Amino acid sequence: MTTAASCDREQHPKRPNAGGRWQAEYQRSRRMGKAKPKPKSPFTGRWRIVSMSAWEDEYLDEEVQAFFEFEETGSGSFQFGYIQGLMDCRTTSREGKPAVEFSWEGGDGADGTPLMGRGWAILQGDELSGLFCIHEGDDSEFVARKADQPPPKSKKPKR
Repeated sequence: MTTAASCDREQHPKRPNAGGRWQAEYQRSRRMGKAKPKPKSPFTGRWRIVSMSAWEDEYLDEEVQAFFEFEETGSGSFQFGYIQGLMDCRTTSREGKPAVEFSWEGGDGADGTPLMGRGWAILQGDELSGLFCIHEGDDSEFVARKADQPPPKSKKPKR
């Protein structure tokens, strides 16, 4: 006569409560099946947009302080002026430097126009510089700095 526990081991040899060598094999297979944790992206967090070639500086902060925000999950968001959207991001490299490429979907809050586009940025020191594109619309070079960093010191001589 077999007991419930022995039947359990025969039918489900890799269950964690099966005991003995089966439990060790189960634990080893669980470790091998897990993906390596991704290193933290240097882009994660909020970046303050400090300039864009296609728009006046005053427009950038019209509603909120202009920003890009990258999540560790590969998503993100942005807003400058009345334009805002959600991003799908991929980290890569360009010219041997860390880079992020993204597609986005959003709209112009001023008139409700739906918008979409793409863009990219290269990390150079403590700045992101890249290109923001609106599908069938404007393209703009931009510069952004990590939001928790102070602005760079002026190079003008003090009097």
